[in-house]
Amino acid sequence: MQITKSHAVHGGTLRYLKHDSATTGTPMTLSVFVPPGEGPFPVLIWLSGLTCTEDNFTTKAGAYAAAAADGLIVVAPDTSPRGEGVADDDAYDLGQGAGFYVDATQAPWAPHFRMESYVTDELIALIDAEFPTTKTRSISGHSMGGHGALTLALNHPALFRSVSAFAPIASPTRCPWGEKALTAYLGPDRATWARHDASLLIEAGAAHGVYDDILVDQGDADPFLTDQLKPNLLVEAARASGQKLTLRMQPGYDHSYFFMASFIADHVAFHARRLKG
Repeated sequence: MQITKSHAVHGGTLRYLKHDSATTGTPMTLSVFVPPGEGPFPVLIWLSGLTCTEDNFTTKAGAYAAAAADGLIVVAPDTSPRGEGVADDDAYDLGQGAGFYVDATQAPWAPHFRMESYVTDELIALIDAEFPTTKTRSISGHSMGGHGALTLALNHPALFRSVSAFAPIASPTRCPWGEKALTAYLGPDRATWARHDASLLIEAGAAHGVYDDILVDQGDADPFLTDQLKPNLLVEAARASGQKLTLRMQPGYDHSYFFMASFIADHVAFHARRLKG
C-alpha cells in the first residue's frame, strides 16, 4: 500500500493509504489509525454513507481519542470504486460514492462495484497483513454505511465480534434509497435483495448466538428518519426474533457528523469491551 499522508494524533499514527484492488479492479483509498504502543490491536472497521470518501469519518467523527484510550486500530475505506472507466450516475445516491456494500450483478456496475467482497475479503486480509492486528475485528457505520455494517456483520458473522450503527438504512428493500440502488446493482428480482436488508436478516435469526447486543443510535431530528431510515423496523425484527438490539433515539440530533462525534466514544467502548472480553 502507498502511504499518501501521515499524521500523529492522540499518541498514535493516522495514515491515508492507496492500493490497487484486485476485487474492484480499481485503486482504492482508506485511512488507518494505529493507537500508541506495540500491539497487536483489535480492529474497528468503519463504513461511511452516501457521497462520502474515507476522509469524512477520518476528519469529522473525532474517534481517535477513544480509539487510542481503548487500544483499537480504526480502518475507514472509501464507499465505492472510483476512476476513469468506472460506471457512475449523475444522482448522488447511485454509482461512485454510493456502493451500498453489495456485489453488483448488473451492467454497467458488475465489473467494479464489489464492495461486499472488498470489505469482507480483500480489505480485512490487507489490514491483517500490513498492521499489528490481533486478527479480531468489529464493524460500524453511518447511514448507507450503517446498512453495510449491519448486513456484512449478519452475513459474515465469523468475521466480526460486534456490530453497531448510526442512523442506518434499516430496511433497504422498503425505502427509496435502497429500492433504487438494489434494483440497479442486483436487478429487479426482489428475492435477491433480502440478504442485504438488516431488518429481514435479524427477523430471520441471523444474529442469534453471534451478537449479544446490536447498538444503534438515531437522531430524532434526522430529516431522513421517516422515509429512508425506519429504525422501527429493526426494533420490530429484533422483538420478533428474540434478538437484543439497543436503539437509542437521541433528541435533537440530525444526520450529520456532529451527531456521530457526540456519541462515537460510546460505540468505540461498546466494541472494545467485546473485542477484548
